[in-house]
Formats: sequence, structure tokens, C-alpha cells
Amino acid sequence: MVETIRRWLFPKQIRFRPGARAWSITFRTLHMAVFGVFLGGHAFQVETEKLLPYLWLTIFSGLGLVALEVHAEGLYWFVLGKGILVLVKLAILLLIPFLWEARVVLLLLVVGIASVGSHMPACYRHYSLLHRWMLEPVEILHQPIGSFKPETATVTSLDDGHPERS
Repeated sequence: MVETIRRWLFPKQIRFRPGARAWSITFRTLHMAVFGVFLGGHAFQVETEKLLPYLWLTIFSGLGLVALEVHAEGLYWFVLGKGILVLVKLAILLLIPFLWEARVVLLLLVVGIASVGSHMPACYRHYSLLHRWMLEPVEILHQPIGSFKPETATVTSLDDGHPERS
């Protein structure tokens, strides 16, 4: 039982499921649409009660996106660049009740982080702080954390000046 839980939380390889891409697109589209309405409502000072359904739909769609990612990559997702940015966005959103007058600025900051995170190079989106390298979709995840065998690695310089592990 413990081994089964460990394998689910920390898979040896990224899990691909049929239909996961369609669900991701569906959740992402819903998430962006309802968050846009939510942000606009705050920007134009719509009554808070009228915005609650959009808040809940934003939370639901965001949880759906996180669930898909965690299912594929296990808890490793939380230490990848893309997972860390989601945690940063959540931390900013949690500041809103305490900084209510700055909520529109904070919501716009979240949009900016989301945009940068969605369009930054894969070497940052898939970089693991635990493994200290970019995890490829076909790569084995369950490796010694924070290191790899130097005799099996080579470093080459790319056009952008960043080293790549091969």
C-alpha cells in the first residue's frame, strides 16, 4: 500500500493519459475566461456578491489544471518552474483580503505572471529545483535528487548561452 502511494505521488516517469490534453484545454479556457470576468468586475467595481460565481469557477478550473499536472508528474510538479509560478500566483491572491484596496493591481500582477509563465522557454518551465535540471517528458523522474552521475553527463553550449544536460 505504501509503495503504491509512493509510486502515485512520485512516479518514475511522466504519466500520459488519453484525453488529458482536451481536459487541459477545457480547464485553461474556462479559467482564463472566468478570471477575466472576475478581474474586470473588480476593475469596474461590480458588487462583490455578483463576482462570487466567477471566483468559484476560477478556483474550480484552477484546481482542475493543477490536478491534471500533478496526475502526470506527481508532486514533482510543485518544484518545477511552472508549478512554482502557480504557487507564487496563489500567494499573491491570498494577499487580496488583507490588501483589498490593491486587489486590481494584485490581480493584474497575477495575469502578468501567468503570461510570462505560459510563454517562457521550456528550460525554465520544466526546470526542477530538486533535480537541478530540466525534466524532459520522457525522462525518468525518480533519480537522486539534486545530482546526477557526472560520468554519464555532458555539457554543451547552446546558442542562447545556457548549458544543457544530455
